Amino acid sequence: MKILIVLTYYRPHISGLTIYTERIARALAWRGHQVTVLTSQFDPSLPLEETCDGVRVVRVPVMMRLSKGVIMPSFGRMASRLVRENDVIQLHLPQFDAAGVALRGRLLKKPTVITYHCDLELPPGLFNRVANLAVLAMNDLAALFTHRIVTYTEDYANHSRYTRRYMKKVKVTPPPVVLPAITPDQKQAFQLEHNPHLQRPVIGMAARFATEKGVDVLLNAMPEVLKKHPRALFQFVGPYHNIIGEEQYFKRLEPEIRKFKEMGNWKFLGSMSPAQMSAFYANLDLLVVPSLNSTEAFGLVQIEAMMNGVRCITSNLPGVRQPVKVHRMGAIFPIGDSDALAKSILHALDHPEELQQANMDFSAYTPDSVAQAYEDLFAEITTQIHR
Repeated sequence: MKILIVLTYYRPHISGLTIYTERIARALAWRGHQVTVLTSQFDPSLPLEETCDGVRVVRVPVMMRLSKGVIMPSFGRMASRLVRENDVIQLHLPQFDAAGVALRGRLLKKPTVITYHCDLELPPGLFNRVANLAVLAMNDLAALFTHRIVTYTEDYANHSRYTRRYMKKVKVTPPPVVLPAITPDQKQAFQLEHNPHLQRPVIGMAARFATEKGVDVLLNAMPEVLKKHPRALFQFVGPYHNIIGEEQYFKRLEPEIRKFKEMGNWKFLGSMSPAQMSAFYANLDLLVVPSLNSTEAFGLVQIEAMMNGVRCITSNLPGVRQPVKVHRMGAIFPIGDSDALAKSILHALDHPEELQQANMDFSAYTPDSVAQAYEDLFAEITTQIHR
């Protein structure tokens, strides 16, 4: 099968959406399919075309940026060509350009599936409000033209302002999650590099440094945690400098972060490889996911942490709360409530025995299982189209 995958940002850009797409693209290629990713050349240094892990990546030049979006005048021409060349289409939303691709798929009778990752909620401001409305309108058109819409959880599908209007098309499929195994020596080497002072709690956060991720909620919770655990270390993994559209957010929080860094309680670890991420999780006591709005729909990092036996303290967002509920590994706190986050962290640190109640079955998240689910969905749509 020839599969066309379309999204605005692809690797090496780091986000839950790009990691999901990379994993499913690789898995489909490993299963013998011819996979092409159509995306933006968001960084001019990236090649216009290359093959990565058996996946063909085609990048369209960017003329200009609008907030987190991009303008690509030649996108339509490239999309028309690739839709004709491929058998099925997978669109990753939110994405402004998806509607045009979905229309091409409908006209050419190509099975077209949307993978809906989250509702878009840009930071406050008139321009971002207009951009939000424009993307929502294009996403609605894409939903009309597409055959099915995949979401991570029924919880999120029922609460999303987007998917709940198209429930007849919705198919729930868990996201692909995989991390390499590491040796005890690798775990110890990571600890010695990033936390040479043993015998202190280590609380992690893994995300882009973005408004919706709730970094400020964690910062506001830290003083209460440090009263009882003054040597506790909070490690932040992920890109944090010059994040597109988030420069002011970082600037606002930087003085508070600098204070905790000088106290020895905060450390930026930057972006990490999959093996480094495995070592990061293996050295944590807890992972926190203090996300604030429906831009976060699940939190792949929760499953990655849980696979390493690490509990998660997670905000009570639809979809995001599901890993803790399903796997009984951690706690859920009210959205944006720093006091409740601090209390949940302290309770979890005081009760490590809670791990004994965990559900450690993660087989549904293997990339091969998720790829099989997409294959079955494409086959079902193909049968319907050609009846």
